Amino acid sequence: MLREIQEIGSHAMDIYSYLLAGIDPRLKEYPLMQNPIPMSAILLSYLLFVMYLGPRMMANRKPFQLKEAMIVYNFTLVALSILIVHEFLMSGWATTYTWRCDPVDMSDSPQALRMVRVAWLFWFSKIVELIDTVFFVLRKKHGQVTFLHIFHHSFMPWTWWWGIVYAPGGMGSFHAMVNSTVHIIMYFYYGLSAAGPRFQKFLWWKKYMTAIQLTQFVLVSLHATQYYFMDSCDYQFPMILHLIWMYGTFFFVLFSNFWMQAYVKGKRLPKQDVKQCQNGTAVVANGKHHENGIEHAAGNGSARHENGSGHVSKMKKA
Repeated sequence: MLREIQEIGSHAMDIYSYLLAGIDPRLKEYPLMQNPIPMSAILLSYLLFVMYLGPRMMANRKPFQLKEAMIVYNFTLVALSILIVHEFLMSGWATTYTWRCDPVDMSDSPQALRMVRVAWLFWFSKIVELIDTVFFVLRKKHGQVTFLHIFHHSFMPWTWWWGIVYAPGGMGSFHAMVNSTVHIIMYFYYGLSAAGPRFQKFLWWKKYMTAIQLTQFVLVSLHATQYYFMDSCDYQFPMILHLIWMYGTFFFVLFSNFWMQAYVKGKRLPKQDVKQCQNGTAVVANGKHHENGIEHAAGNGSARHENGSGHVSKMKKA
């Protein structure tokens, strides 16, 4: 028995060493890129905090008021996302890429190294975005800490770590550029929402955030699907395209279900107030309607928000 365990352990170490040997040497100088252990430790700590330690710590405490921190955080991510999109475009998507079969440039040319840098920056932005859930926990917005939210925020940075250490660039980076584009819009919305009631009149387009996210998954899956219909393509890591296609399709299904529940059936709206839900708008007893936690006064477009900040209690992030 002991010998069998030792053999299993030896095989596991051989596989681990093989995986590490495949890491792109151009990335080994970047923080957290030497091996998957630090990254995995960060994500496990995140899961431990948001699923157990955080709620336990906040159980008998009042919610933190983090308006200023949230404003800075959201608009910082807007700026970071703009930078990432620009760098992806300049690293190939607006210069040398065909938007069809684009292999990873494994050279040390300035453009190839620029793509390596932005690929790492995109991955690092996923680590920064873990703060989303930390804010939810500290503000005791437990309804926002859903399976979809936690799964997305933990699964994506873990898989993207492996993606960029093997294939920093090429057609597999398309979904990263699209995702960052969506995040420019999304975090801009959240920043305005956190800024207070005087900005709420500019947030009429909240419902369409989910539609934008659904469009993202369609574009990502369609782009990856091209690979299966090409006579030949020299992209070096087809497994990454398979994963991207499955990822886009899986999240399209999950977000479609969210859209149906929130805007068509109205099941995610406050049950005590909703009398009927038609065409995605919930009509409630006090003459107001709720859209995923944001309460809008009917007729004049104004909104009442607690503590001067908008509530987006069920909007999913992607």
